[in-house]
Amino acid sequence: MSAKTFNNIPLSVLDLAPVLEGSTPEQSFKNSVKLAQNAETFGFNRYWLAEHHNMPGIASSATSVLIGHIAGATNDMRIGSGGVMLPNHASLVIAEQFGTLGTLYPDRIDLGLGRAPGTDQATAYALRRTLNQRVEDFPNQVEELENYFAGTAGVRAVPGEGLNIPIWLLGSSGFSAQLSAQKGLPFSFASHFAPDNTIAALNLYRDNFQPSEVMDEPYAMIGVNIIAADTDEEAQYLATTQQQQLLSIRRGQPEKLQPPIESTDEVWTEMEKAVVEQSANSPYTLIGSKETVRQGLEQLLEETEADEMIINSQIYDINARIRSYEIVGELME
Repeated sequence: MSAKTFNNIPLSVLDLAPVLEGSTPEQSFKNSVKLAQNAETFGFNRYWLAEHHNMPGIASSATSVLIGHIAGATNDMRIGSGGVMLPNHASLVIAEQFGTLGTLYPDRIDLGLGRAPGTDQATAYALRRTLNQRVEDFPNQVEELENYFAGTAGVRAVPGEGLNIPIWLLGSSGFSAQLSAQKGLPFSFASHFAPDNTIAALNLYRDNFQPSEVMDEPYAMIGVNIIAADTDEEAQYLATTQQQQLLSIRRGQPEKLQPPIESTDEVWTEMEKAVVEQSANSPYTLIGSKETVRQGLEQLLEETEADEMIINSQIYDINARIRSYEIVGELME
């Protein structure tokens, strides 16, 4: 069994700033501040926000702005992106944005990068004004961004140049795993929504890792969905919010985060139920009491030997969401 336990590896928070049914993005930002402040007292290592667009239930589209807001409301916890979708942006703009954040909040800002658009094709076009960029361009974009921070790009990123902003590569396939290994960067795998590819991607990353000025050894983080409550029954009830979200995405009709319901049988067909339950039954989705979550985390650590876990909890009620993270935090004590 792996020597790693959640007593000696960091646990972190992934926040999508969910917009609740019957609420507004303004309230979402207040909820994120409240969650971040509590997560810091619970002992979580970092708090990441994810870039999405054209999603009525996700308010973190202007990711760097929200990172600054959360960093200003907390004290020591690392705040960052999980991630910024680099193909949507000019590398210089990201260097300047995160250079600004790193200047305002020294040694607290992480820059996690993804290569997916984080949206549909029409919205990607509206963001970029062109769809000519290819997957093959992503490594060049990352290198360009690194050069801006290093001051070797020809054009100067001010602020940004000379700052040590940790760059992570994020992914749900082997592409970013391979690139992270080649560049000697930390790697975060989106196992919370791509569980089947997790072990293969982690092996690819570790087997091909090349030491760099950044790191001597590989460092891998995995994503985990956790809905924790004081009882298994309460957690299963709260988890119907996440199930409704998965259902709306599968239907191509994303919506605001819905309140939990007593029975999901009335909202989906048998085929939809099978698909959603398959996702809900993933080992990277843990639903239950503290002991149930503990057992699930122990199993994941044994199988993945992750260096860190980042936890996503799509729970409608902010107090129940905070309680879920509190329960996980108690496992770290």
